Amino acid sequence: EMENQTTGTEFVLLGLTRDPLLQSLLFTVFLIIYLIILLGNMVIMMAIRTDLHLQSPMYFFLFHLAFIDICYATAVLPKMLGNFLVKGSITIAINACMTQMFFIFLSAGCEVFMLSVMAYDRYVAICNPLKYQEAMSKQFCYQLVGSAWAMGLFYSVLNTVPVLNIQFCGHTEIKHFSCELPPLLSAACGGTFLSKLILLSSAVIFGCSSFLLTLISYIYIITTVLKIQSAEGRHKAFSTCSSHFIAMGLLYITALFQYTKPKSVSSIILDQVLSTQYSILTPMLNPIVYSLKNKDVKTALSRFLKKLQ
Repeated sequence: EMENQTTGTEFVLLGLTRDPLLQSLLFTVFLIIYLIILLGNMVIMMAIRTDLHLQSPMYFFLFHLAFIDICYATAVLPKMLGNFLVKGSITIAINACMTQMFFIFLSAGCEVFMLSVMAYDRYVAICNPLKYQEAMSKQFCYQLVGSAWAMGLFYSVLNTVPVLNIQFCGHTEIKHFSCELPPLLSAACGGTFLSKLILLSSAVIFGCSSFLLTLISYIYIITTVLKIQSAEGRHKAFSTCSSHFIAMGLLYITALFQYTKPKSVSSIILDQVLSTQYSILTPMLNPIVYSLKNKDVKTALSRFLKKLQ
């Protein structure tokens, strides 16, 4: 028999460290990162919204990707920053933990499918340029964005609801800095089989389907670009895809590995490093990648910043 089963109303978060000096240092580092995420993505959103040269489907999707990145980071970082200021045990209420997990799944699911939508947009633009305006109508773009949010919501609900029936022991310690599902399941007393099955299945199905859609788009894109005779034309076509390709790699590689890796290669440090990469560093790097790799975005940002001066 298990004692103190499901009697607590809160969990204990292990966090990154309990060393006071390191906590102060990490608080400063992650506060700067969070401000970069907010500022970088908000500037890109405002530049896209106000610049007439960026009123195309490609930048419409980038606007929503930037918004998703803000949501993703906000689901994790404010609580994480608050934890660095706490002396002693870090606790989080069960309801707050479930809410955080829900929004982490929602943001991650939306981001994955938004990247697929952006890959499809590049496919139409490069492979069917004459039909681009007709194919990527305003209404269809709204439908694609709505579909990405709907898939993210479905992915989140699918993984969150089964956890509500899991049994947790008293003084449950989550060996992580946030309420992500894998470390949460590791801390449960029992009844985790269904949640683990759904987590693995949904990560594989959602991740692989999104990746497959993106891969097919890029196969057609690469095939079409290689047929372009001029080197300048090939470079221009590839340059419109390079930033998206980098952003996609930052998220897919770490997130898919985190949620599908076998238990034998799992460790507290590895889990925290991977989570930091896709939930914190990726939202920070996306606006930097898009602003550095995209000439139109760089020009628009320059115009926008001049207006503010």
